[in-house]
Amino acid sequence: MATDYEKPDTSVDCVLLTLGEGGLRVLLLPRDKEPFAGTATLIGAYVRPQIDRTLEDTVQRALRDKAGIDGVYLEQLGTFGGAERDPRGWSIAVAYVALIQTSIADEAERRSGVRFERVLVGALPPLPFDHAEIVAAAVERVRAKASYSTLPAFLLPEAFTLAEYKQVVEQVTGRIIDDGAFRKKFDAIPGLVKIEGAKKGGTNSSGTGKRPSQLYRIAAESDRPRMLTRLF
Repeated sequence: MATDYEKPDTSVDCVLLTLGEGGLRVLLLPRDKEPFAGTATLIGAYVRPQIDRTLEDTVQRALRDKAGIDGVYLEQLGTFGGAERDPRGWSIAVAYVALIQTSIADEAERRSGVRFERVLVGALPPLPFDHAEIVAAAVERVRAKASYSTLPAFLLPEAFTLAEYKQVVEQVTGRIIDDGAFRKKFDAIPGLVKIEGAKKGGTNSSGTGKRPSQLYRIAAESDRPRMLTRLF
């Protein structure tokens, strides 16, 4: 149907965050076309109205087709647009953020043949478009929510200990958290539950070592992060 106004290009971009040496890292892939061909960028795609019913359909398609990653938990981050963000003209990008385990990125590389650039969020190379601004917004969001939601659990295996959860929160936020205070609040988190009878580690054959640690998981009734009292 003809209209009397122009429609700017509309796309999605996804900030995929994981952990690595030094802390929080963003997964980038080289662009396969101009502009900026060969330059590492966020994973994204144009909205295709013929096949995408929602924006989340678009971003899940981009992750599946370009990165070999499927079914991850996503949060919509915000909308970025303007006449200057893309040399081809006026464009709008709806940005998303996702936290994934390193093992998921490793498996995607093995299965699909992609090779991620895993870049520390504090040491980004020059990025095209406004991708540096999008990454900064994603990191700010995740670091803030790490103190009052179960979002960091998406960086962990399905079963994890309190110490492992605390270490991930510290890596995400870049802050050292008091053990005692963390333990008291951790035990009251509604979105995490004990795995009954499941423990990790323990006394070795010589009778020395630490007590086994209780294992936890994200509550089965929800695949979304849960809100909680601030941890720090």
